Order: sequence, then C-alpha cells, then structure tokens
Amino acid sequence: MPDIPLEEVERIAKLARLRFEISEKPKLQKELSDILAYVDQLKEVESKIIEAEPDDKALNLVREDVSINSDDPEEFLKQAPSREGKFIKVKSILE
Repeated sequence: MPDIPLEEVERIAKLARLRFEISEKPKLQKELSDILAYVDQLKEVESKIIEAEPDDKALNLVREDVSINSDDPEEFLKQAPSREGKFIKVKSILE
C-alpha cells in the first residue's frame, strides 16, 4: 500500500487536534500507512466461529438463583457495614 498523502496526514492530525513538527510528518505518514496496511490484512482473514464441544469433565458450580422474602427490613440492614437510620450509608463517589 502506498504512503498516504501528507495532506491526509495533516487532516487526520487536525481532526485529532494533534500538532506535529514538519520533520515528524513523513514518519507519521509512514506509520499511518503501515497501520492501514495491517488493517487491510485483517480484513482479508476469514473469521470462523468455532463451536465449543461439550466437555464431560466440566462442572457448573453456579447455584440456583432463588429470591427469599424478608418480613423484617432490620434483618437486612444489620448486614450493612455502615448505616444511618433506616438507610445504608455508602462512600460518596460524586463531589
């Protein structure tokens, strides 16, 4: 793949709000061309979905998700590491 034009490099740099010295632009031109060539190679690769075969040795250790009703909210609140009245107190993430 031929090098992309310097005008295109300048346009991409402007869109990305990047500034380069004039001496750096040919190197960037080469690097961008190499990246685009690599992307073209990846486009040519045929992708396949490989189905996993069941493994008799695999064991699913996930427990059944069961909800339990609690008539006493205090029982739930006792488990909180910190609370204020009938509310669970958490660390502030917004300031």
